[in-house]
Amino acid sequence: MLPRLRRFAAGLAGNAADGDDLCQMSIERALANRQQWSEGTRLDSWMYRILRNIWIDEGRRNARRLQTFVAEEAGAATGGDGAQEAAVELSHVDRAMQRLPEDQREAVLLVMVEGYAYKEAAEIVGCPVGTLNSRLVRGRDALMAMLGESA
Repeated sequence: MLPRLRRFAAGLAGNAADGDDLCQMSIERALANRQQWSEGTRLDSWMYRILRNIWIDEGRRNARRLQTFVAEEAGAATGGDGAQEAAVELSHVDRAMQRLPEDQREAVLLVMVEGYAYKEAAEIVGCPVGTLNSRLVRGRDALMAMLGESA
C-alpha cells in the first residue's frame, strides 16, 4: 500500500518531497489512531482519507501562514513612508512653539493650528484684532527663525 500512498501524496502535494512528508504524517497518524480503524473495512480507503485530511489541513495552515506573515520583500519598505522624518520635524516644531511667549503661542495655535479667523481668535483671547495680528506675526517670524526658512 505504501507505493500507492506515496504516489497519491505526491500527486496531491505537487512534488515527491512534499508527498513523502505527507505520506509520513499519514502513517504516523494512522498508527497513533489505529484503534479507530474497524476490522473488516478497507484499510486503504481509511489511509487515503487520513492522507487527504492532512493535505487539506496543511493547505489551510499554509494559507493562514501566508496571511499572517508578509513577504520578505515587504519589509524593505518598512519605515520608508517618511513618517519618522515627519515625527522628528513635528517634535522640532513643538519645541519651538514651547519657546514662544505665551501670547504669541496662543495666537499661532488659534489661527494657524486650529484655523480660527483673526476676529474669532481675538475674541477667544480677549484682545483687539490688531493686537492678535501683531502677536501672530511676531510668533510666526520667531518660529521661522527657530526652524529655518523651511518652516
